[in-house]
Amino acid sequence: MSSTVAVILALAVGTYAFRLVGPMLHGRIELPVRVQELLSAGAVVLLVALLATGALTEGGGFAGWARPAGVLAGAVLAWRRAPFAVVVLGAAVTTAALRAVGVT
Repeated sequence: MSSTVAVILALAVGTYAFRLVGPMLHGRIELPVRVQELLSAGAVVLLVALLATGALTEGGGFAGWARPAGVLAGAVLAWRRAPFAVVVLGAAVTTAALRAVGVT
């Protein structure tokens, strides 16, 4: 077995173990309210960071203005509680329209 396959298998087992621990410990461990709030805030911060890097960068540099504008349009639609398909299509149409008129 090559080292690459061994690493992939180890990561697969670790991932499965993490997914299994949640349901197994549910109800057995009670986290304080403050810890639950910090975990929720941490999850939001990670998602915002992922959104920012995905929306603003491409190949280690700035992605241009069309992509962030599309993400902003999608965020506004999501904030206004539009259906998911409308959010995705609105973001895509905004980005495509800006790129069609020459905004990169």
